[in-house]
Amino acid sequence: MSAIVLLVGAVVIFIVAYLTYGSWLAKKWGIDLKRETPAHTKFDNVDYVPADARILLGHHFSSIAGAGPITGPIVASVFGWLPVYLWILLGSIFVGGVHDFGALFASIRHDGKSIGEIIHKTLGKKGKLLFNIFAWATLTLVVAAFTDICAGSFAYNAQDPTNLAGAQAGTASMLFIILAVCFGFFVNKKGKSVGSSTVIGVTALFLCIWIGYIFPVIKLSKGLWMVVLIIYIAAASILPVWILLQPRDYLCSFLLYSMLVLGIVGILFSKPNMQIPAFQGFINSSGETLFPFLFVTVACGAVSGFHSLIGSGTSSKQINKEGDAKLIGYGAMLIEGIVAVVALIAVGAFAKSEGAPATVFANGIANFMNSFGVPIEIGRVFILLTFSAFALTSLDSATRIGRYIFQETFSESKGKVKEICTNKWFATLITIAVSGGLTLYGYNKIWPIFGAANQLLAALALLALSAWLLKIGRKYAVALIPMVFMFIVTITALVILIYQNLFTGGSIVLGILGLLLLIVAALLLREAYNQLIRNRKSKTA
Repeated sequence: MSAIVLLVGAVVIFIVAYLTYGSWLAKKWGIDLKRETPAHTKFDNVDYVPADARILLGHHFSSIAGAGPITGPIVASVFGWLPVYLWILLGSIFVGGVHDFGALFASIRHDGKSIGEIIHKTLGKKGKLLFNIFAWATLTLVVAAFTDICAGSFAYNAQDPTNLAGAQAGTASMLFIILAVCFGFFVNKKGKSVGSSTVIGVTALFLCIWIGYIFPVIKLSKGLWMVVLIIYIAAASILPVWILLQPRDYLCSFLLYSMLVLGIVGILFSKPNMQIPAFQGFINSSGETLFPFLFVTVACGAVSGFHSLIGSGTSSKQINKEGDAKLIGYGAMLIEGIVAVVALIAVGAFAKSEGAPATVFANGIANFMNSFGVPIEIGRVFILLTFSAFALTSLDSATRIGRYIFQETFSESKGKVKEICTNKWFATLITIAVSGGLTLYGYNKIWPIFGAANQLLAALALLALSAWLLKIGRKYAVALIPMVFMFIVTITALVILIYQNLFTGGSIVLGILGLLLLIVAALLLREAYNQLIRNRKSKTA
């Protein structure tokens, strides 16, 4: 099968979906171009800051992308490229896109509060508490997994001094942070135009890559990188959003766009064919079945609960106009779907590729880029750097949102408990401490539980969206139908993973964590069901 057909087909289908289904959702949900957004009504120049749609798209896309749309399709390709491809298309359009757009819009209409607060308004205080516990626990898994991924990507092995890829990526990434602070300062404090600042900033961004490649001076072990990254995410959680998080994600989005464009151009030049079978059976070599693990493994390439936390955690606080929500929510998810298709082609065109998903992806795209003259080694380093940028942007956003949710959970407490637990320093410390403990298990052990919990979080977010849309009299079946499907998929997967960890020699801690997440989700589902029944009865009474 020609990879060009798969790629062009996906791009065309996504564009049509954005112009038709995305616009239909905006109309049916009642997007109001004249209504003031929380970025204006609650402006505080720290978290609530109106942003240019171009900057916010970059921040949002960089944050939601993470390592998922690359890792997921590559790992899931053991089932064959066809089921992965079809789920990326259908999932992005009818599940992930609806989920992301809906979560962002609902948050805008609730003063930029998180999905937990929306559940509070629709399902009550108990529902909010249960959801916040689930979401915060999932975020600690996100932070743990991506900290391990980033530290591993940046690590320098003194036993292999000729391999400088990690040191090059790490050096460039630290230079990015300095550049982002400068960009944020000049745009937000000095009033420099976004256009001219972007030209200078992107030029400096690629200069950072060149410096990192030529002078890889930061040569730290994985353990030391863990420490550096923990310090960084603590700062990103607490500092005003305009000075580090927003500009860094915006500038790094150009890395991601560049990688996407270069990958697409490389595919068009090299004209590869898919070397792996279209379908390899319902059971893979590890004994995992296509249902439910295909839908859990592809993860962010089709739908991700983490996106709802980004949309309702940071992006909704920066939306300048309600009309931007379609581009930021629905549009960014479709772009991520294209990334997932490119990742699938990267592994599919090189059937014998081995190693971690980041390595497989880098080798594939570097070979595509080589077709129009880019040396494979330079291409590989560039792609690895971009991959780490994906993971790092999700890492800092996840930490900040974990802090938000922890604070919201205790916002109605009293006395010293409220004073301490709503303090941003303490909330950040607790979030990072728990995540740091989970990193001891390593990325490989964390990812399966994270994947199931993350997709179950998506089902819960769709549940909250369904309840809210029903309450305000808007079209809710578009959220309810994918919600039911995601609940069936993820609960099945989580039960299997709990059994494997508790009874077949896995991690007891991760097994217990999975069990607790399942119990919390079940309690929340029961609470939501009762509320939905009450709402429907009140409307028909």
